[in-house]
Amino acid sequence: MSRTTRASRVLNTVFAPVVRGRDDPANAWAKTVAQVEREAGTQDRKFADGLGVVFASIAAEPRLTPLGWTFVLGSIKDRYANRLRINSLLAEHPEIADEPITDPVFVLGLPRTATTLTHRVLAASPAHRGPLMWEMSHTGLEDPAVAAREIKKFDQGSQLVTGLFAPELKHMHPSRAEQPEESMMLLPHGTYWALLHGSAPAYRGWYARRSATDLAGDYAYLKQGLQVLQHGRERKRWIVKYPGHLKDMAAIKEVFPDATFVWTHRDPATVLGSTCSLVETMWAMYQKDPDPLEVGQLVLDTMVTWVNSALESRLSLPPSAIVDVPYHTLSADPHAEVPRLYSAIGATWTASDEAQLDQVLARPAGTRPHQYDTTRYGLQPDQIEEAFAAYLRLLSTFDVLDARPKAEM
Repeated sequence: MSRTTRASRVLNTVFAPVVRGRDDPANAWAKTVAQVEREAGTQDRKFADGLGVVFASIAAEPRLTPLGWTFVLGSIKDRYANRLRINSLLAEHPEIADEPITDPVFVLGLPRTATTLTHRVLAASPAHRGPLMWEMSHTGLEDPAVAAREIKKFDQGSQLVTGLFAPELKHMHPSRAEQPEESMMLLPHGTYWALLHGSAPAYRGWYARRSATDLAGDYAYLKQGLQVLQHGRERKRWIVKYPGHLKDMAAIKEVFPDATFVWTHRDPATVLGSTCSLVETMWAMYQKDPDPLEVGQLVLDTMVTWVNSALESRLSLPPSAIVDVPYHTLSADPHAEVPRLYSAIGATWTASDEAQLDQVLARPAGTRPHQYDTTRYGLQPDQIEEAFAAYLRLLSTFDVLDARPKAEM
């Protein structure tokens, strides 16, 4: 069954004759860069060139639709505008660079392993802060008028997406402008560009060839974004989340030496089908009838790369830097396990935290459980087991949420 909605098909037909620039992506991006720089009054060509690689690769997707082209160009344009906004603020207020990002928590783990739930229960504490969806796309100093405008714009856009182009998305990953969201929105590069838009092999090859210095630079930019969001506001402990942080634990430790990793765990055979379904739904906003088998191969390759990198990083990190959270223990008894998780990261669990936990855990009204079929994506149980053999050995060692693997105890 196709994930491309009837509304998408109709609008692609209507707008195809008026969408300009598709025959020359490099020129379209150059014009976009010039427009952003004129409006900002500044430039960052290295950053723009990197985003240009993203755009060129997605623009080359054979199934990319007119709407997909428009959406991608707009999204990448906004990324560049946000970079220039942050650069300008750092130039105008050099003291921002002195903002301490102390003892941050990075929630990571394969997608669909309760990373979102874990992120939100940790960020819900008055002592903590998770970067909100809207403020990662429009990063600035505190300004209530700007906040109201951007929140309204973001939520209207989200309602349009779930209403016309990806109605299943609200059941798979419900989100709002004022909720903590994934830090990939403040990372310039990552495999997420392919997972959200299309296979993008040229970009993935370019990204894989980048140096460790380049990767650390991405996280230095994330730190700058957090410093901007912290400046002039009450300092709280940052709770950051993105499954792809699995691949970058060493780079994160280089930029955030006192970071704690909260790693959520679940059987890969369970999560891969759900991840594939989410990726196919995202692709359908940009492509005509995405190929489920292509989705399955990309998701499998990406997830194996992420988790194997994390396993390697784990060997060089002190046990105290990683808190393991098995999905089944968290979901079975959150009122017991969440306080233990707080203790494991050195945070205080309070009566107010307990009082609001049920509200944080509640599924948003109007959503339903996500349904999927792994075989649709060409993935077989024995194939998954073989690919994740090293990770499955780690999973077999866990007992309870706050335990380290038995070999480390």
